[in-house]
Amino acid sequence: MVDDNELERLRDITAPAPGEASKARAFEAAMRAYDQENISAVTQGSAAGFRLTERAQKLWSEIMQKKLIATPALAGLVALPIAGYAAFHLLREPSPFGGDQKVTETLADKPATLKPLAKQALGDQAINEPLAATAPTKDKKADANTESRDAADALAAPPAPPESESAAAGSAQQSAQERGVLAEPAPAPLPLNNTAGAPSASRVARMQAGESKLMVQQPAANPADQIAPQEENRNRVEDFKTNPVHETVQDPVSTFSIDVDTASYSFVRRSLKEGSLPQADTVRVEEMINYFPYDWKGPDSASTPFNSTVSVMPTPWNAHTKLMHVAIKGFDIKPTEQPKANLVFLIDVSGSMDEPDKLPLLKSAFRLLVGKLQADDTISIVTYAGDAGTVLEPTKASEKDKILTAIDKLTPGGSTAGEAGIKEAYRLAQKSFVKDGVNRVMLATDGDFNVGQSDDDDLKRLIEQERKTGVFLSVFGFGRDNLNDQMMQTIAQNGNGTAAYIDTLAEAEKVLVEDASSTLFPIAKDVKIQVEFNPNKVSEYRLIGYETRALNREDFNNDRVDAGDIGSGHSVTAIYEITPKGSGGEQIDPLRYGQATVNNGGVANADEYAFVKIRYKLPNEDVSKLITTPVTSANEVSSFDQASTDQRFSVAVAAFGQKLRDEDATAKFGYDKIMEIATAARGADPFGYRSEFLSLVRLASALGGKR
Repeated sequence: MVDDNELERLRDITAPAPGEASKARAFEAAMRAYDQENISAVTQGSAAGFRLTERAQKLWSEIMQKKLIATPALAGLVALPIAGYAAFHLLREPSPFGGDQKVTETLADKPATLKPLAKQALGDQAINEPLAATAPTKDKKADANTESRDAADALAAPPAPPESESAAAGSAQQSAQERGVLAEPAPAPLPLNNTAGAPSASRVARMQAGESKLMVQQPAANPADQIAPQEENRNRVEDFKTNPVHETVQDPVSTFSIDVDTASYSFVRRSLKEGSLPQADTVRVEEMINYFPYDWKGPDSASTPFNSTVSVMPTPWNAHTKLMHVAIKGFDIKPTEQPKANLVFLIDVSGSMDEPDKLPLLKSAFRLLVGKLQADDTISIVTYAGDAGTVLEPTKASEKDKILTAIDKLTPGGSTAGEAGIKEAYRLAQKSFVKDGVNRVMLATDGDFNVGQSDDDDLKRLIEQERKTGVFLSVFGFGRDNLNDQMMQTIAQNGNGTAAYIDTLAEAEKVLVEDASSTLFPIAKDVKIQVEFNPNKVSEYRLIGYETRALNREDFNNDRVDAGDIGSGHSVTAIYEITPKGSGGEQIDPLRYGQATVNNGGVANADEYAFVKIRYKLPNEDVSKLITTPVTSANEVSSFDQASTDQRFSVAVAAFGQKLRDEDATAKFGYDKIMEIATAARGADPFGYRSEFLSLVRLASALGGKR
């Protein structure tokens, strides 16, 4: 109720002539009050308004309690529009005294766009409890359960007002809470006029309109309840289709380049650990298989750079097919026999490298590599951003402190002048070229070469030209969201090098320390595999992985065609799924008129499954050599469990890669089956790589459901 003494004082005081500012404030207050009652934002249904007596009492009480009028005399000026406002509603009210029809509004009655609330520009803090939790319990006219469970997200506290305003506002807040309602939407509070120590005129006008201390605020733009646009995926990955099933009678020969890259496995691991299944084209099954070290039988001497072992075993995911497993092991050079190394670190220091998992991780990784080198090895450092620059001229690894200091001083900034950096790196590599040694540029980057020669084909030609001089190139990717995997693959393949993706310091240790020999010291180059299947024994076949390494049949004998390289101690695995003739697992209908070609009894070597040919060059030679292996029943094991531990684990990885690509072959082969095979074949696992693989299978299973 309004205090009678207050009314007596108002009646005895002569009201002064109103000024223009006072008139404007009063008019704005009346219009805002009118708008609040007549312009409803409710889109579904309609909640009844307050009774007329409540409306008048609410407005008058809040005006007086907040002391929004500088002097009591000005209240007379405000009373006139209020009286007109009350009379207007009295005339349009259908039954003002026809019973208590009061309806409590809740957040559910408000439009959806009003649920979330943006924080105030002046550093306001969001209220963490629902309104009902702070309201007094006495004289409540609305059940607290009518409030939405989203009330905590829909309210925010504006900046603390002056003490006098705060005291009055607390009473108004209690009044609103006791009625079980929230204030109508209002514009965001404007900054206070700090020079005068009082609210600004616009803020006073809002207060005159009965603005509550706690309000639901409608953002002017970018409402929080709208779904934020997904961050653009800027990774560049080569699209490719899974290898198809081939009918042996029509296409009996398969040819591809060997691949020892491991970037795909690291990329897949990061995606899974961040809570998402990897994009299908980032999954290159052969790189996942070849990520792991295997104890395949190697050659006895360096004169034969590698040895191949072929086995045939039942397929775990298809009872009608078999797997032909080709395992290659490179000769492992002893540390005392390692050739001298001339390495050029080509480091991207562009502005995009200013992330913890980019340049800082890169510097730590290269520090590990420096500790692995021999005293007579040579290191140079070239950086590129807006321009390419030589940070360290060719320096012996024995000057370790000098090299590490140069690495530590690297800082990011600028665009990415990759072309200039590569040319400068090759210049330094030629300057300190080691005959009969290892001469290699080691490019570390997070993304595109966006200054200079940036087209993949142009980069390919540049790398090919430099490769002929005996300087090879390897690529190491860092970071995410800007990774140009396609470019990395292109220049690594054409630079007689490897491509690896380093996402953690542990991965840096694996690539640059544990696998340093295979990463740095090649034992064979341009390694190609060609398999001819016998149509009398094999109806169909498909190569698992190596889609981006496919070669034409005639490329196998062409020494001018580039192919992959094998480093010291490298393990390389290729797996074919074959359908034995008459097994009933054929997917392609036989030719009506083609049977005589395979059933005439005159097929040579009719007992062989296939004939495997491997062609390679020694690192310093340009003429290839050939190794051949016939595959017969002597290479076959009767059950999958009889295969070696390493063979079974590699098959589990192959199944996992196909599963992540959502391939038809493993559609009915669950993650639980993959886990069962990998667990049984985990073996010694000295570095924990296989244990980590098991955790990735579990993550993929959780993220992919029953897929």
